[in-house]
Amino acid sequence: MVGADLTTHYSLLTFRYSPFAAYGSRVIHSHIGRVLFWMSGALLAFSTMALSVRGLADVLNTFEILSIRSASGVLFLLLMMAARPQLRRELSLRVIRLHALRNTLHFGSQVAWAKSITLLPLATVFALEFTTPAWVVLLAVVFLRERVTASRLATVLLGIAGVLVIVRPGLESLHPGALLALASAVGFAIMMVTTKKLTGIESTFAILFWMNLMQLPMNLAGVDPSFVFRLEGRHLLPAAGMACSGLASHYCLTNAFRFGDAQVVVPLDFLRLPLIALAGWLLYGEALDPRVFAGAGLIIAGIVWNLRAEARAGARRR
Repeated sequence: MVGADLTTHYSLLTFRYSPFAAYGSRVIHSHIGRVLFWMSGALLAFSTMALSVRGLADVLNTFEILSIRSASGVLFLLLMMAARPQLRRELSLRVIRLHALRNTLHFGSQVAWAKSITLLPLATVFALEFTTPAWVVLLAVVFLRERVTASRLATVLLGIAGVLVIVRPGLESLHPGALLALASAVGFAIMMVTTKKLTGIESTFAILFWMNLMQLPMNLAGVDPSFVFRLEGRHLLPAAGMACSGLASHYCLTNAFRFGDAQVVVPLDFLRLPLIALAGWLLYGEALDPRVFAGAGLIIAGIVWNLRAEARAGARRR
């Protein structure tokens, strides 16, 4: 994670002068290698964030945990602007409504997801959460005018099948609380499509800055101001992990959207489930069910199929 953070720091410093800045019509659509690179960073950061949440959940509520992420993000980005004043020129109000839509949906989806965990078994919540790629395919076709190919559709179907094999949702999915989990999945999908839209008109720095600045007061609304005094020495590492991964995850995800269609990027997030299962086994001694490997096989098969198809299509276009 330290290496990823150093890469993130360097990339933010040099982003303005990068040939891959991708403003306006300069968006790059099908660089599979770069999509894999940035999504690998995003998966690592999201996994670190999940482990950090587990490490803090015994003393902090959801709003307090997320406020660590937003506050540290705002502080880091303000320091970036102090060191590089020209970054201020990347901030404008021209598409502030689109930023507000993205960040409000992201915040609301996180709260709905956290609430659904208290009402439903984790297996059911995860199964519903991982319908997000299917919603992204639909929304990307309607709002981003992306093409639906056989390999892209197969990736989503195999990914959902793999998730179902792993988590085995039961009749609990009929519980009214499932509507919250489903709503969060749709919200996350809209947020991702909006992020893809923003990458064509805004810099990564601007997207991250408005996200953290807008979500900080949202998080503080549910915070006990004295929560920092509840933290002990054993909480410092997960708090640091939350601060670093919160910014790194969205930085990597945003750049992945710069180099690939939403229908290519989002299904890679299916890999988060087997990765989390592996982390639970290594760090917490949680049992590895053979279904994890069977489901992961379906997920990986769909992803490899789609990536090979996208690489061939890219070669033909070049």
